[in-house]
Amino acid sequence: MTQTNNPLHGITLEKLLTELVEHYGWEELGYRINIRCFNQDPSIKSSLKFLRKTEWARTKVEELYVRTKK
Repeated sequence: MTQTNNPLHGITLEKLLTELVEHYGWEELGYRINIRCFNQDPSIKSSLKFLRKTEWARTKVEELYVRTKK
């Protein structure tokens, strides 16, 4: 099964998050998606840990990434 229409195909969560942080910075990212791991002592490692366990937060991050890349 190919995923040619999936804009997230082949992009790791770490790459996605790193690109968002580079584009927006932690402060703006925390404003756009109000989750604690972005607003209090943010780091890629802690954010990845949270996003891998929390489906709703990961979905919001993925949606922001897709909107940003359009």
